[in-house]
Amino acid sequence: MSRFFALKRGSLISLALATLLALAPAIAEARMGGGGSFGSRGSRSWSAPPSTRTMPGQASPFERSVTPRSIPGAAGPISQQGAFGGAFGRGMLGGLAGGLLGAGLFGLLTGHGLFGGMMGFMSIIGLLLQIGLIVFLARMAFNWWTRRNANAMAGAGHRPSPGFASPFTARAPFGAAGFGSGASPEAAMAKPIKIAPEDFNAFERLLGESQAAYSREDLGALRGMSTPEMASYFDDELEENRRKGVINRVSDVKLLQGDLSEAWREGVDEYATVAMRFALNDVIEDRATGKPAPGSPGPTETSEAWTFRRPAGAGPQEWKLSAIQQAA
Repeated sequence: MSRFFALKRGSLISLALATLLALAPAIAEARMGGGGSFGSRGSRSWSAPPSTRTMPGQASPFERSVTPRSIPGAAGPISQQGAFGGAFGRGMLGGLAGGLLGAGLFGLLTGHGLFGGMMGFMSIIGLLLQIGLIVFLARMAFNWWTRRNANAMAGAGHRPSPGFASPFTARAPFGAAGFGSGASPEAAMAKPIKIAPEDFNAFERLLGESQAAYSREDLGALRGMSTPEMASYFDDELEENRRKGVINRVSDVKLLQGDLSEAWREGVDEYATVAMRFALNDVIEDRATGKPAPGSPGPTETSEAWTFRRPAGAGPQEWKLSAIQQAA
């Protein structure tokens, strides 16, 4: 009998640990966009933007994008989201996978096997957890292979572009067009454009105003500052927060440094990708009590590459957020 209770206690501890690990990624990946890479950069969506002083490394490939990616020799464009969605490893699904791994490791440490120590119905759950762990590990390997190939396609040797001032460094046009072997013919035909000081001011304004609208859960304002694709992603995030009973409060957004990666015109649109390092106070609050959730990020700094789009020839007030990318 004592062994039965000991095994039961071990199983409950494993499940509790899995639950905590499942919730941890959702807290850690707060702020607008959840720390992911998503959106579109026109015909350059699947080629890496040039590195800059603010983001000296490469930007992560998109996890979500409405722009299909063509693979040489493939029957047609393939989606980067995959069977489990492009944000696998993030959000609740990624958290549960992390919980599976945590529960398995705990079982090994306590001597009950990978998911041992579960009896009756609990043994069935253990079997399902083991299957889920195998799927999770296979998916991690696949994602690693995909990202490795994407980075290889993007190519090495990108020169950091000149910066611009204010907290952006010197204002200058972007470097060469069509980066990486993944660039489409349309990208190679794109024409470079010059970005004016007023445009940089617009980028800084959109950084603060979009974060404030996200904090207010003002989808109407977000639609006015971003492309329909980006607004749909933000809508999904806000709906998920409502489902969880939390709200993401973002305040004190301050641009610390920024520089231009590239700017170009293709067809009837103009694009500009800028690297920005900014500070913000990022808090996850309980929707009912208003109290910060355990593990809420709080004051933090981050660097991201933001791409903006506007109709060709339009003024700085017409720029809209088209993509966000994290450092790889």
